[in-house]
Amino acid sequence: MFELVCEVEPPTRPDLKKVRHQIGVMSPIADAFLIPDNHIGRATVSSVAVANEVQAMGARGIACLNSRDRNLLGFRRDLLTAAAYGVEQFLFVHGDEPSAGGRTSQLTVRTMIEQARATSFPGISPFKVGAASRLRPVPGWKAEADFLYLQVSYDLEELLRWRDSVTLDIPVYAGVMVLASAKMAHNLAALPQLTIPDHLVAAVEQDRDAGVEAACNHILAIRDSGAFDGVHLIPVSRYRQVAARLEHEL
Repeated sequence: MFELVCEVEPPTRPDLKKVRHQIGVMSPIADAFLIPDNHIGRATVSSVAVANEVQAMGARGIACLNSRDRNLLGFRRDLLTAAAYGVEQFLFVHGDEPSAGGRTSQLTVRTMIEQARATSFPGISPFKVGAASRLRPVPGWKAEADFLYLQVSYDLEELLRWRDSVTLDIPVYAGVMVLASAKMAHNLAALPQLTIPDHLVAAVEQDRDAGVEAACNHILAIRDSGAFDGVHLIPVSRYRQVAARLEHEL
């Protein structure tokens, strides 16, 4: 079964209306929702709390936790809170380096996975934990996670080459991000770890909806390749347009 996991924008204020709206709009196309964790370097409502909100609306929530902002006690608090809410799935990531000051963490993604695996509560199912990977060889400890999320790529052939180069017995989700504007396209194109085709940047400069169309076509091509178990979609502000485009395609 091919799954579409849609990322939502967590609130930076104590108001969940926008999150609820995103969930409602994308529910017809989404198999689950991923909630980032302070991903833009600003404090957001807890990803565990938002995952609980997702589940209260009848969908499956996956809480992302980054090692950057946590010590061991704080991480154990997150696991306890998740168990109380019934949130069972996590994506553990390293987290971007802070723009000022050092990392607060005594944790790594690997130790977070080990800690989650070692944590159990009576009458509650074990946590399912995933990790993220760039398009490079996957270390053994990541291959033993419950699922793997790949970095964003705009090149299907690049994704297929990577998939052919690794042997994994866990679900793998390709990353797809909508280019919402020409400014966003240029900013992302400047990142050394991400390659965006020049023709796509030019298309978004001419037509803002070109980013939506390209992302939707990319998702369908990944599905049709049969090489991946699903897609991790980052629709940013264009979630309404993406949902409308994909509702009758998936």
